[in-house]
Amino acid sequence: MCTALVYRDAAGKAYFGRTLELTVDLPYLMAWFPAGFATCSQIAEHPPLNFTTRYGVLAVTMPARVPTKDAPIGSTDLKVLEGLNDQGLTFSLLSYPLAAGVEAQVPSEAAVLSASDLGLWALGQFGSVAEVKAALATQPVRLEALEVLGGVKSPFHYVVNDASGASFVIEFHQGTMMTYDNPVRVMTNAPRFDWHLTNLDNYTFLSNVDRPTATFGDYVATQPDSGVATASLPASNTSVGRFVRAAYYAQYAEKADTPNRAVTTLAHIMNNFDRPRGITIDLPEGGTSHLEVQGLEQPGGGATTEFTCWTSIADLDRKLFFLRTYDACNYIRFDLSTLAGASKPLVLPFQRLNGEVPDATAALAASGASATPCA
Repeated sequence: MCTALVYRDAAGKAYFGRTLELTVDLPYLMAWFPAGFATCSQIAEHPPLNFTTRYGVLAVTMPARVPTKDAPIGSTDLKVLEGLNDQGLTFSLLSYPLAAGVEAQVPSEAAVLSASDLGLWALGQFGSVAEVKAALATQPVRLEALEVLGGVKSPFHYVVNDASGASFVIEFHQGTMMTYDNPVRVMTNAPRFDWHLTNLDNYTFLSNVDRPTATFGDYVATQPDSGVATASLPASNTSVGRFVRAAYYAQYAEKADTPNRAVTTLAHIMNNFDRPRGITIDLPEGGTSHLEVQGLEQPGGGATTEFTCWTSIADLDRKLFFLRTYDACNYIRFDLSTLAGASKPLVLPFQRLNGEVPDATAALAASGASATPCA
């Protein structure tokens, strides 16, 4: 349920890719939040945390609640799942079912940031990982029950990357918030992030160098094809296997000599984590740990299958964002430099993205969004 990694080109510039897997397609929306957008984060029994964005933010979002006739969804109801700001900072939300637990007490008079608002809070106000780390050192953050997930407390962890290549993990584990510098610039799901780093110690033998021959007694064995170097990579789609594979591909993929080639190379890398429907299934009698969303039933009502709902790529230097949905083979491009001229929030449902049009910046710029005022 999600693989994220940073790839560097020959000049050392950073590019970020991630997939998102679920068992259902959700009502995702592309959104632009301009600099100067005022919003707030609210945790029960605490005053609201009001903040105004300093930077423009392009994001894949989800509504935090189920809309009604009297209370339609506004731009302040949208929560960032994946985003890029005009400083080259990225934010990503990934599934982490072990997040909820007993949390540390925070004085009732303190304004607390909901973990659901981490994305816009970070992307809207900060331009680097270092700035996010410094701000989190003094800003209390709490998990909240999510209406759209049927009341489950935010079952996620988060990764922030910047244009320098710095990477930072924010992880709630059984109620306790922990933060980590991310030296491999890779993220998947459970177990804890530090466990994944320890597990990499078991793979020091990995190399991209094929060893095509070996001698056994008097017999010289010869490989009939190239590619044996990857034989020891984990083959499963578990979060543990994907973490190791992502670290390998980020490390050994050829370093492209131009930004366009770098984006193409990263697209090839992300193909290794693309999951068609039906590749693995969960039978009803076996139970499931998948996130289900209120009001959205499983198609067919029988076995469930995770699939890659969408894949995104961010060029952190040129401030370009690329998106590919399950129903498309090609990526759609969004240019943050062009969107910078938009002074109001913009929202475009995924259903209106035309996979045959390579650049959707104009379509997003032509849209609009209502803003629900903060209390």
